[in-house]
Amino acid sequence: MAGKLEKIRNMGIMAHIDAGKTTVSERVLYYSGRTHRIAEVHDGEATMDWMDQERERGITITSAVTNVLWRDYDLHLIDTPGHVDFTVEVERALRVLDGVIALYDAVAGVEPQSETVWYQAERYRVPRLAFANKMDRPGADFERCVKEVREILKAHPIPIQLPIGAGHDFEGVVDLVNMKVLHFSEDDQGTTIASEELPEELQVEAGAARDHMLELLADVDDTIAQAYLEGEPIDAAMIRTALRRATIDLEAVPFLCGSGLKNKGVQPLLDAVVDYLPAPDDLPPVIGHGMPGHDGEELSRACSEKEPLSALAFKVQFIEGRKIIYLRVYSGLLKEGANVMNSTQNTTMRVKNLFRMHANHREKITEAGPGSIIAMAETRLTRTGDTLCDPDHPIILERINAGSPVISVSIEPETLREKDKLADALIKLTEEDPTLLVEENQDTGDLIMRGMGELHLEIICERLRRDFGVAVRRGHPHVVTKETITSAALGHGIFLREADDEVVFGDVRVAVTPNARGTGNTYRLDLPSDHDYLKPELLDMAMKGIGDALNVGPIASEEMTDVDVRIVALGSDPKFVSTPIGCRVAAGEAFRNATRDGNPVTLEPLMAVDVVILGDQIGDVISDLTMRGGTIENVSENLGRSIVHAIVPLRMMFGYSGKLRSITQGRGVFTMTFRAFDQVAARHD
Repeated sequence: MAGKLEKIRNMGIMAHIDAGKTTVSERVLYYSGRTHRIAEVHDGEATMDWMDQERERGITITSAVTNVLWRDYDLHLIDTPGHVDFTVEVERALRVLDGVIALYDAVAGVEPQSETVWYQAERYRVPRLAFANKMDRPGADFERCVKEVREILKAHPIPIQLPIGAGHDFEGVVDLVNMKVLHFSEDDQGTTIASEELPEELQVEAGAARDHMLELLADVDDTIAQAYLEGEPIDAAMIRTALRRATIDLEAVPFLCGSGLKNKGVQPLLDAVVDYLPAPDDLPPVIGHGMPGHDGEELSRACSEKEPLSALAFKVQFIEGRKIIYLRVYSGLLKEGANVMNSTQNTTMRVKNLFRMHANHREKITEAGPGSIIAMAETRLTRTGDTLCDPDHPIILERINAGSPVISVSIEPETLREKDKLADALIKLTEEDPTLLVEENQDTGDLIMRGMGELHLEIICERLRRDFGVAVRRGHPHVVTKETITSAALGHGIFLREADDEVVFGDVRVAVTPNARGTGNTYRLDLPSDHDYLKPELLDMAMKGIGDALNVGPIASEEMTDVDVRIVALGSDPKFVSTPIGCRVAAGEAFRNATRDGNPVTLEPLMAVDVVILGDQIGDVISDLTMRGGTIENVSENLGRSIVHAIVPLRMMFGYSGKLRSITQGRGVFTMTFRAFDQVAARHD
């Protein structure tokens, strides 16, 4: 099996929107022989963008999975969205990938969403390659792109290619590892690559670029450093070995360049995936923990068939009405017909159908080993982030962070007879998308849908109509708010109910303290030693009462966040005996009393807004953002473009696209990313 594992690469492509991820992915499919013609995004025919909305809008909405063969290696590829409304697709892809290609627009360089996805990969410690795409466009600058990755992302990029020309003059690349010139034939869409010796006019520049590559590599590899300092020859095999180790150890980022649209540079990028990104068994064992009751027990699973089965469900999707679970197998064998345990849900199930996926097409298989990214047909309760494992050796792997919704709309079916159909469709969509929440307003009876942005909710409404045949009317969007406290307080709750000779009693005292903004809620027992006589079920139910109460704040009944709660006493009464239900209700009442005295405030979503201006309207843009309650963090200049970085309340950003077009005569663009929930400032509307 070791040999098979060595031949696997689990990799994805991540980038800012419009950097060319899907265009490059389509070339990967074509040059690997997976498809027989190049499908273009601008024609609405991209293989990996298979949803109708993706093809019409020319953007990737959902991450698509496929596998290709390259140099006898099995490459599992995930093409991820670039739009911030669908960043959870990147999050869950990075959770299961072993390596990733960070793709940049060679003209725009490191753009805002480039930073977001970079730090997502950093959090999961995923090794990276970098690729400067669109080298054929006027203004393309490979050196500047490398410099921005070094300075903005604080990485250690090592250029292993030298572009030959740029813009309309971009001809090909110099391979600095092998010191060869690579030209890509325009007669057969770049399929034929001419590898030639360096011409005389490139030798000085290429020699200097190779020396620079070796200097950067020597900074992270002692073998290269010693050979370089002593003037010993350094061959291509030594360079590849050193680059591979440094990449896997997150000490270096090999940097390549090309043009996906012009069919130049994609095959060397695939070679780099094979040469420098890790195989599944190059990485440490996956870490998890035991079942409830053994939460402190840390467990690990090595990437081997001999280990017990462990797999993570990282995505749920309904394709042609059928529920498909995407899985990353970390250890053991997943076999058709076997019984497996969903340790997250504490249920067992039989594996019925396994598939390899190619976008929305399925290829049936009978088993999958460690390192595999596959899909399984399933009709039960498996959700994103669940662990499937050997029933005799249970393990729960780390779940996937979905993020908090920041915007909501009310929806209703156009006809009452479709109410049940709408409910069924929303259940399926929330299974697919962990950032989509649906709830009923208890006061008005309205159905409220919460998501990550206006585009996100617009796409959901389109899918309801197209995929599920339910047309809906939607209200105006509203921002999602949360509540917190700003000072410490104590609370006391007593619950007593007598009925039919049964007494339900509880007496709980709590202390609440503000947590640092963005750190979330914490709650725990903080009882004196003389409380040891209390029954565990009373303590457990009191803790559940706190969990219930955190969902309803004291101001507007919104979810609470950034609060530390301690249960400091469970009281007693000579007449009554504490009961589990009584303790649960009393704990909730104690918490509500405490938060009312804790100077509660409302929090709203603040967005990081980056506005790129090509003209001289920077003053008008800054003035408009300030009037919207924004705080200008800084203004940068890049190739004649001004980039304004600001923090603005989301509620003030509705309709901003039209306003920006008006201010800049259509020449300004912006991106908006969730930054944090923070206290509501003075209203500007």
